Order: sequence, then structure tokens, then C-alpha cells
Amino acid sequence: MIDPLERWRQYGEKPDYAGLLTYGGAPYTQNPAELAGFDVAIVGAPTDDLVSDRPGTRFAPRAIRAASCPPGPHLESKVDAFEELRIVDFGDAAVLPADAPRSHEAILELVGQVLDAGLVPIVLGGDHSIAEPDIQAVAARHGPVGLVHFDTHTDTGREVFGVELSHGTPMFRLVEDGKVDPSRYVQIGLRGYWPGEREFAWQSEHGITSFFMHDVRELGIEQVVERTVELVGEGPVYLSVDVDVLDPAFAPGTGTPEPGGMTSGDLLWACREVAAQLELVGAEVVEVIPTAVGSSDITALVADRIVREILNGLALRRR
Repeated sequence: MIDPLERWRQYGEKPDYAGLLTYGGAPYTQNPAELAGFDVAIVGAPTDDLVSDRPGTRFAPRAIRAASCPPGPHLESKVDAFEELRIVDFGDAAVLPADAPRSHEAILELVGQVLDAGLVPIVLGGDHSIAEPDIQAVAARHGPVGLVHFDTHTDTGREVFGVELSHGTPMFRLVEDGKVDPSRYVQIGLRGYWPGEREFAWQSEHGITSFFMHDVRELGIEQVVERTVELVGEGPVYLSVDVDVLDPAFAPGTGTPEPGGMTSGDLLWACREVAAQLELVGAEVVEVIPTAVGSSDITALVADRIVREILNGLALRRR
């Protein structure tokens, strides 16, 4: 176990630019035996071999860690997640360039180790195909899970460009494989020009609930989250956040940007509320393409704050 704050302990905090790079300055380990006693583990999944457009999400876990702010109380919720929860950085999965199946196996194994130790995994993607091994690991321990999915796209395609394993297909595969309970699956923020009638017909047959961006605008994010919590109900839930749910003004660094999306303020609040009100057993933030490895990167910065709000929600639920 490595404590990145050790040399700065007498000062209470360290500069963001100094020392070992871990999420929020959390302790770091790659040893599953050292996970005991922690509540949450940050896991990196730096892979983008299955994108259909712009690559670059392999650089996101490092950039999100670099953008992560130090511990401290949230000015709105009045909670310091790093005081309320024991958080550890478990490093990155042993992904292999150009070998998506073995990369997914490595992610599945690492997330499984976190779950077996009794922690909640929060995964830094990576393209959205990582949802498949992430949720497979969770479902193997908890059974079919509910799913709250913020995204421009449904990711319920049978195939993309004739390929079944893609960042546009994980939710279809997870529902078909019985890993996600479709009656407890809610999508938020859909807009744009994909998918089409075939995918939405399949979703309707399975009872999946979709809130489009016009629903978010007309109802307001508070009512959308309230309805989501009611629909998902009791039981284990996974939270998947694709940053392209945000308008490109707030997250330009992503592979398939679509204008007309959510504001970062609405998304951050929603992530905190979902984590506070539901039985969250895992979460992920995906599709971040950083333009610079550091806190100056706008998309990595908002991704960090998404993670921090999830942590704040978990801390509030514990209270």
C-alpha cells in the first residue's frame, strides 16, 4: 500500500501537481489482499479498440486522475466523501492494445477482485464497451442488476459496422445475457440520429425506459431523476455515465459528440442523487477523450467531478 500524501501529511494536503498520481490522492495498491477495510475502489480501464469514430479514451483514466481535486467538503451537500468513505485507487486493468477480448477479461477480473473484497468499484473508462465486463462482474455477484444509463445513445445495437462487440452494443448484449433487468433499466439524455426503429422496438419489447433530451428539458432533471428512482426501485443498481450525454460545450473531448445535451450542473446533481437514493453496487464514467493530461482539460475535469459526485452520493446514503 502506498500513501501519496505521506510526505505532505504535516501540511494537511499536497499540491495537485506533485507526488504519485492517484485519484484524489487516495492510497494506491495492486494487491487484492490490501482492499480489506476500504469502501470504494477506483479502477482504470484504458482501452478504446472498439470505438466507431474518434479514438483516444485509452488516455482518460490517467487524465481523470490528474484532474481529480483533493479531498474537502462539498459546498452544496456539506459532505467530504474522503472523510466519510475509505477510498483506494486499485490502478488499471492489464489491457492489451488491439486485443479487446483479453482486455475485457482483464477488466472483468479486476472489477471482480474489488467486488469480492466487498467494495464498490468505480471504473474510469475507456470506451463504453467496458460496460460489458464491468456489469458482468457485478451481476455475477448480485444477480441481474438495475441500470441507470446517462448517454446520447442507447448502445443497444446488435452490431455496429457489422461487428457485434462494439461500444455501441454492450447494453443489448447485457440484457440478452440476463445481466441487466430491463424492467429496471432507465436511459437518460438520448438525442441525435442513432439508433433507429429496430433498436427502439427491441427496447419497447423488453420494457426499457428512455428519457430523451426533450423529456429532460420539459420535465426538468429533478423530475426525471425522481421517476428514475421509482422505476429502478429497490435492489442492486449499476450507474453508467457516458460523457457524451453532456452538450459538447461542456465535454468536447468525446468520440461521438452530439449538440443539444445536458449541462454539467444537471448531470453532476443527478449522479449524486442516483448514488444517494439507490443501492449502487458499481459505477463507470466512459468515453472521455482528453486533449491534455491535466486538470486544464475540460472533459477530464467534468469526468472527475462526476466521480466525485457519485462518491458524495454514496457518502450521503451511508449517513
